[in-house]
Amino acid sequence: MHRRKSRGGYEVLSVRKFFHHRSIIHLHIAALPIAVARVSQAPLRNRPVVVAPLQSDRPVVLSVSSEARREGVFKGMPLKKAMKRCPGLKVIPPDPEVLEEACRHLAQTAARYTPIWEPSRPGHLYLDLTGAERLWGSVHDAARRFQKEIRDHLGLAGTLGVAANKLVSNAASRVLLPGKDPMGMFNVEYGQESAFMAPLKVQVLPGIGRVRQKTLLEDLNITRVGQLAAMDVGRLKLIFGRRAVLIHQYALGIDATPVYAQAKKPMVGESAMLPEGENDDERLLKTFWRLVETCFYHMRKRRWFPMKAGFMVRYGDQVVATRSLKISPAARSHGESDGLHLWNPALFSPLEKLFFDVCQRRVRVYFLKVWFREFRALHFQLSLFHAPSPREENTRRLVHAMDQIRDRYGVEAIQCGRAA
Repeated sequence: MHRRKSRGGYEVLSVRKFFHHRSIIHLHIAALPIAVARVSQAPLRNRPVVVAPLQSDRPVVLSVSSEARREGVFKGMPLKKAMKRCPGLKVIPPDPEVLEEACRHLAQTAARYTPIWEPSRPGHLYLDLTGAERLWGSVHDAARRFQKEIRDHLGLAGTLGVAANKLVSNAASRVLLPGKDPMGMFNVEYGQESAFMAPLKVQVLPGIGRVRQKTLLEDLNITRVGQLAAMDVGRLKLIFGRRAVLIHQYALGIDATPVYAQAKKPMVGESAMLPEGENDDERLLKTFWRLVETCFYHMRKRRWFPMKAGFMVRYGDQVVATRSLKISPAARSHGESDGLHLWNPALFSPLEKLFFDVCQRRVRVYFLKVWFREFRALHFQLSLFHAPSPREENTRRLVHAMDQIRDRYGVEAIQCGRAA
């Protein structure tokens, strides 16, 4: 609130006069895996294409082009059914590495325009250009320049939504049809959010899935956002409970959620590709321990001890399983004194449990990744009352000797028995 002194005291001025609304851009690249494949494979363009794991026993569609969607194919449909519905359908296998590279280039491009950008999922980015007019001109000019740079440098076409918040910019980017206008941009002027949202279907709002959408249609005959916005919040609580107020604000085009800038947090991670796939737990566990051991080696060099650990596998049918855990205080205290070796039961047990929590399916695994984060520095201090046992001293010397071998001949030169 701003105040100005006058003869009779203080005069309250309008907050809106001094309030600068946000400028949010949302990039929407439909079916990014297919869009990336079409850059290098011209025969895939302008024809129905889906992404599906061909090596799976019962493959399902993971991504759908706009041409295939018009033929009645949708994400999650069994591939056999999709082939029957669309005889000319072209099926390509997933390529996670290429997709990850494309996402990295998109992120680098976004970071050149603003430090405040946020990926929501592959091919979808939010950029906050509030206050960047001196650098890029109007937000519309910056959006066009960003869109053109992605098209010229990466060969990817995406629609843009420009608005004063994330919700409306996301909806604006989806109003345009990528198949008809792949380089379109929709701008929602500040103050027109409610009018823009009103004619849209209720499924554009976060938190309204198929079940609640069916309830709204059958019980209240509501299909449009404007109808939802006109309802009393008390009636909405019967359907949405405590989220009723938030849903009602969404229906009015109100969203105060910030664009979360990507924080650069240190992480130590190792990954392994298994070209032939593997579903034997014993062999997978050895690979897991080899990755863990390599991570421990790098952390010892930096004198870091992790507070969190994570493990991820990707199966042959492209299903990804991920788990993480917090390192227990017992493991932390032990780790600070022994230098992070694999003979520490307080570390060994939870990490082995993490492995079996993730690897529960009998499907071949093609990719594994282990990571550690949230570090604190190791500070070694001699104890006044506790002398290390001969076993502890031998273990410390052994770990130190193994690290010296790795320093000279490489990380793979020597391994522990569990990883061999």
